[in-house]
Amino acid sequence: MTRQFTELDPARIRANVERVRERIADAGCDPESVELLAAVKYVPIEELPKLAEAGIELVGENRAQELVAKHGRHGDLFAWDFIGALQSRKVREIAPIARLIHSVASESALAQLERHPAREILIQVNVAGEDGKAGVQPADLAELIERSPVRVGGLMTMPPFVERGEDNRRHFARLAELAAEHGLSRLSMGTSQDFDVAAAEGATIVRLGSLLYA
Repeated sequence: MTRQFTELDPARIRANVERVRERIADAGCDPESVELLAAVKYVPIEELPKLAEAGIELVGENRAQELVAKHGRHGDLFAWDFIGALQSRKVREIAPIARLIHSVASESALAQLERHPAREILIQVNVAGEDGKAGVQPADLAELIERSPVRVGGLMTMPPFVERGEDNRRHFARLAELAAEHGLSRLSMGTSQDFDVAAAEGATIVRLGSLLYA
């Protein structure tokens, strides 16, 4: 069974946030230029106020149903992003709530966004070319951006799981190149395993989970 993060300590979370910002600074980046997104898939709804107490301002949920429920209870505490696999039939529920949808990668999602416009989206790109991994191929990116009925603010990627964050540097660099080619400013890349490397390559949003809560 997947671990749920309960009995969260706001002081510990705040200290973890400071350590994250220090690592971003050590990577040669201005910590203020990188948004810290707290992934709350495994944070129970009743624990969320502790994140706000710790100073967390941006959260991301992977599941549409949970996004709706958590936003309904604590909508005023945070900005809310959707970071999970995007099912086109869920766009109707997500679009009114999410500041950003990080994971648009299909024609069916674009069709639903035309009917239920979101504020802003990120296109998910499979820069590592992994079989079975969600995301458009770099060669198909321009067409998807052109066809989007809503604002495309940037790009997102989920590179392979690695033991050393450095091993994903080339994937982050490639996503940054693609964003620059298309004049896009937001880059959602990097998780607890490699966020500092992602920041060094231009990430504007890093998605963090257990690193904040442990």
